[in-house]
Amino acid sequence: MAEVIITLNEWAWGPAMLVLLLGTGLYLSLGLRFITLRKIPVALRLLLQGRQGKGEGDISPFSALMTSLSATIGTGNIAGVATAVALGGPGALFWMWITALLGMATKYAEAVCAVRFREQDALGNYSGGPMYYIRNGLHPRWHWLGYMFALFGSLAGFGLANTVQSNSVAQVLDDSFAVPPLATGLILMVLVGAVVLGGIKRIASVASWLVPLMALSYLLMSFVVIFTHLSHLPAAIVTIVESAMTGTAAAGGFAGASVWAALRFGVARGIFSNEAGLGSAPIAHAAARTKEPVQQGMIAMLGTFIDTLVICTMTGLVIVIMDVWPSGVSGASLTSMAFAKAFPGGGYVVTLGLCLFAFTTMIGWSFYGERCAVFLLGTRIITPFRIAWVIAIPLGTLVELDLIWLIADTLNAFMAIPNLIALILLSPLVFSVSRDYFNK
Repeated sequence: MAEVIITLNEWAWGPAMLVLLLGTGLYLSLGLRFITLRKIPVALRLLLQGRQGKGEGDISPFSALMTSLSATIGTGNIAGVATAVALGGPGALFWMWITALLGMATKYAEAVCAVRFREQDALGNYSGGPMYYIRNGLHPRWHWLGYMFALFGSLAGFGLANTVQSNSVAQVLDDSFAVPPLATGLILMVLVGAVVLGGIKRIASVASWLVPLMALSYLLMSFVVIFTHLSHLPAAIVTIVESAMTGTAAAGGFAGASVWAALRFGVARGIFSNEAGLGSAPIAHAAARTKEPVQQGMIAMLGTFIDTLVICTMTGLVIVIMDVWPSGVSGASLTSMAFAKAFPGGGYVVTLGLCLFAFTTMIGWSFYGERCAVFLLGTRIITPFRIAWVIAIPLGTLVELDLIWLIADTLNAFMAIPNLIALILLSPLVFSVSRDYFNK
């Protein structure tokens, strides 16, 4: 079973998937004439104006972005970046940047389609995302893709966004403070349950104050490291760019990495972190109070910008500047080593960040999985799904999750395939709507 899953995972995240993800982002960027890069100041202004929102929807445009960020800002920003650098060398960070710049167009198109083709369920709540823009925007012969996405989306969250997250928190608290894993699981179950059982409005409310607070705190600590070692910054950037173009020689415990390894791990971990192309974020943006799909698309693309070009960059720079990447250590331990080397007690920055980031991922992804389940089974599944989500949290702290991680990672890839196909087919509509909006 494990060998089959490993083979399937290597195929799912192999060269074809990376080409499809980057190719779709490049195609959409060209079709949109790179407005996702040119209009970043406009997007920031819309975000600041979007604290309330105008039009139909359940939550404000700002809250929609914070909800999507609560799901994307997770262990990928701490452990994922470190894993990419540990396996692909410093050059992996460069390819994460490229992935994010192209991914902004993908995230923009996702949100435009999500708002354009969203529906209200039997309880009056707004539902949207790939399964809805496939069903409402494409010919019936493509509708099976929507059901495929919803099935994989409702299952994948229990792995990557639930049990794996609670397991990561339990491990780091056990290592740092000798907290029993089950105790961590039960506390997380109560905290996550208190938010998740209240639905999207409570999730959005918590995300709207917790996400900015935790992100800014982590960025501040990262900035302290970079500022106190400012003379090393130019050399770090040169190392990152040169490694991306020429590969990285073996050094210390680092086995060396080719350009392909840097590209592969940079793209894969970048997508894992910002989720551009997976189709998860538009589920949150579909609930925004707005009349303009393009405006929500502009706000949505900032999620990729903030997640990867800001937060992941800070993690990567700290690791490269502190020169711990050749140590042979990987994951959150590598990031922790970098901060601990920078200043006394620095490792606790990673411990606290990992706990908060994992918590927000669990509450954000619960909504994604729930909406996928509602698409398949109707509103009667909402309460059972929320209860199952909460119960699964402590279970994740007690079992070995290597196989679950692989299965969930594979399901994530299978979510991306129908979503990317739908975005390519709906791209003429996205280009037309965008052109009309900006001409107006």
